[in-house]
Amino acid sequence: MKLDGKRVVVTGGAGFLGSFVVEKLRARGAGEIVVPRSRDYDLVDRDAVRRLYRDARPDLVIHLAARVGGIGANRENPGRFFFDNLMMGALLVEEGRLAGVEKLVATATICAYPKHAAIPFREDDLWSGYPEETNAPYGLAKKMLLVQSQAYRAQYGFNSVVLFPVNLYGPRDNFDLATSHVIPAMIRKLDVAVQQNSSEAREVVLWGDGSPTREFLYVEDCADGILAACERYDGSEPVNLGCGRELAIRDLAEQIAREMGFTGTLTWDASKPNGQPRRALDTSRAERLFGWRASTPFADGLRRTIAWWREHRPAG
Repeated sequence: MKLDGKRVVVTGGAGFLGSFVVEKLRARGAGEIVVPRSRDYDLVDRDAVRRLYRDARPDLVIHLAARVGGIGANRENPGRFFFDNLMMGALLVEEGRLAGVEKLVATATICAYPKHAAIPFREDDLWSGYPEETNAPYGLAKKMLLVQSQAYRAQYGFNSVVLFPVNLYGPRDNFDLATSHVIPAMIRKLDVAVQQNSSEAREVVLWGDGSPTREFLYVEDCADGILAACERYDGSEPVNLGCGRELAIRDLAEQIAREMGFTGTLTWDASKPNGQPRRALDTSRAERLFGWRASTPFADGLRRTIAWWREHRPAG
């Protein structure tokens, strides 16, 4: 698909990842780009989704919208996370098919992988077990995108692609401690301690015991991967997007602390859940099928993220 002149709907286009996708679409010469807002189009309501397609008349849909959060938010909202994510995906694909959309590209989640999947995660292992319990409802709801994509390609010839990005980080991330993921949460906690510079701020308490591992993908690399799939991949095989580097949460915290100038104590609260024990991806399929691989070194991406937060943090 050539993006030049295409009419594109980007759900979640005002969000963290979506804002970079929209910028890169503009740079590639996309025609009209529609970013539906929830106040105008409730994506869990069929009539609203149908109206979106009627109003926007897209050639391409990039589905990034999700009801998402960290471990705490997932534990508090399992029903809402399951229903909203399931319905958004199901309705966008079904109504897109009925509207004759040329192509739909959707992001699922690494949380869809089994809790004890072999490392590195390979796409063929997606069904080898149940996801980690704290985010299983979210992960399973997003994995239904893959089931629907494959079923609709088989029955209707509908061209849809489902990508599985690993944990993202970068500028414009969500730094709200109630809903943020691990990197922005750590940056904000450590920044508060550095700013306070008092004896009470010499200790920062972090969730879990620090032993789990994660892989982190810089947000702009992910946006490039999504657009590469839009342009060069027409298939329903699931495809991982990651950087191929596994990092222990304890080591991550220490690296962020060094970058931010925090010299106090990092204390681990083992009464809090760790989440999935390990996450690291096999990303060879993305390179083989549409020529994409991540390019941003983690240290560089982390510095950019910290710098963005310090420039945009709330005053006071």
